[in-house]
Amino acid sequence: MAPRIVVTRRLPQPALDLLAGAGDVWVSQHDRPLDRDELASAIAGADAVVTLLHDRVDHGFLDAAGPQLKVVANVAVGYDNVDVPALTARGVRFTNTPGVLTDATADIAFSLVLMVTRRLAEGERLLRSRTPWSFNLFFMLGTGIQGKTLGIVGLGQIGAATARRARAFGMAVVYSGRRRADEALERELGARYVTFDELLATADVVSLHCPLSAETRHLIDADRLRQMKPSAFLINTTRGPVVDEAALAEALRTGVIAGAGLDVFEREPMVHEALLPLDNVVLVPHLGSATVETRTAMGVLAVRNALAVVRGDAPPTPVN
Repeated sequence: MAPRIVVTRRLPQPALDLLAGAGDVWVSQHDRPLDRDELASAIAGADAVVTLLHDRVDHGFLDAAGPQLKVVANVAVGYDNVDVPALTARGVRFTNTPGVLTDATADIAFSLVLMVTRRLAEGERLLRSRTPWSFNLFFMLGTGIQGKTLGIVGLGQIGAATARRARAFGMAVVYSGRRRADEALERELGARYVTFDELLATADVVSLHCPLSAETRHLIDADRLRQMKPSAFLINTTRGPVVDEAALAEALRTGVIAGAGLDVFEREPMVHEALLPLDNVVLVPHLGSATVETRTAMGVLAVRNALAVVRGDAPPTPVN
């Protein structure tokens, strides 16, 4: 019997092409997340489900899919939307898409560094609003980053790629995390391992690259923001709930820190209302992996993972 493969949201065409002839394939035609009932109906009887980060994969999901489910393939690196132990307990394989989005996300992280320190988004808004202006030596002064320190929270693949970009711009690099990186990577990056408290106190730019977990939810809260320099900037390209947005908005409004750049948000697609009027925060709509090449590679890798499992083979990038 041909396997039933469910794709919960439209994928790039090369990924869909891989599914041709692979079985009974259902692809959502809605250009939005499926609601809970729609998702449950779609996955009923599925052997494989290709999910996105807005799909909640938990016991309810597994119950709706049924006992024949073999694999859930997430089109993302992070998987805070997935109860991996629940899948493992039921013998369901789970995969993600690491590696293929490293450089694209690091590009966005460092773009945010440049945008907020040099006030680029603020300057564009000024021009588009037709506000009168003229060049002078004190007009829209930003902050140079050469000789400054970038603090990386989580020196994984994306954190390391961001550090490489920082080094090219003449920044020093410190990092913190649950474990120390190997010596070869430290030497390559010229990176120094420090405690989280020291990183917050000394870094001129703090860039978040840790996964979202119970331990990292609101890792950056009002107390942590007060540990940062008043001249420092916060960058978040990992997951929105790592930052307490209400506390961040207040810190930006009152000058506790100098600025922030955010690609992810606590309650996507919503953005905290208090952030929207502030000129010292750059806000972009989850564009970290948003290149044609990267999103295509993510979709292709997720489909390859799903097909491998339903055919009885090892998936390229398993999590469990």
